[in-house]
Amino acid sequence: MTDLNKNEFLNRVVFVTGAASGIGHAQAIAFLEAGAKVFGVDIQKDFLPFFSKYGDHFKGFSGDVSKKETCLKAVEVCLSHFGQVDILLNTAGKLDDYKPLLETDDNLWQEILTTNLNSIYYLTKAVLPTLIKTKGTVINMCSIASLVAGGGGISYTVSKHAIAGFTKQLALDYAEKIHVVGIAPGAIQTPMNAADFAGTGEMAAWVADETPVKRWAQAVEVADLTLFLASDKARYMQGNIIPIDGGWLLK
Repeated sequence: MTDLNKNEFLNRVVFVTGAASGIGHAQAIAFLEAGAKVFGVDIQKDFLPFFSKYGDHFKGFSGDVSKKETCLKAVEVCLSHFGQVDILLNTAGKLDDYKPLLETDDNLWQEILTTNLNSIYYLTKAVLPTLIKTKGTVINMCSIASLVAGGGGISYTVSKHAIAGFTKQLALDYAEKIHVVGIAPGAIQTPMNAADFAGTGEMAAWVADETPVKRWAQAVEVADLTLFLASDKARYMQGNIIPIDGGWLLK
């Protein structure tokens, strides 16, 4: 963990999507270990028992955040249980198998944009009134695919570019009221990219070789960055998209 005020996140309420696995899971644990209360959301239904050891500091909710009614209900349950939201982590997302335009059908296009983009729109809009009251923070999970092509197929790249735009416009519109930043990970080893490690792992090896530091990162590294960005030390950062990519964007 970065050298933060050890009491900074005590009694703060963190709302995180994608809490069942990968980066969202690592973020939930990092904030719980830092003393925060966490409301974790995921479409998976079997992730709640893992967090039972955190007692009343964790509240889970299972649902599809690409649907408006799910987002509204999740926020309602969170506010009923914890009374506020101080930090919103829009982390849930989905890859598109790196498919170019002619291999992308309408269903895949809609699925990726709905999952990655609509979820952030619905959820942030629902949480924003309480975030304004708490002068809270929104951290959106962008991607190197928010900044350059090649981090996914056309659906994923378009959705992540849109999230970067959403982050910047939200940050500008509410700059005096809330704190807004984005994180742009590169090669992070999570269940979302398990296919890269399948078989002989040739794709994973290629990605590591193409990354200047010659390795994949682990989700906890992104979680540690999230802790810093959510801290008071980062409040002057507004609308920035922060890469954590092992030097990928240097090329």
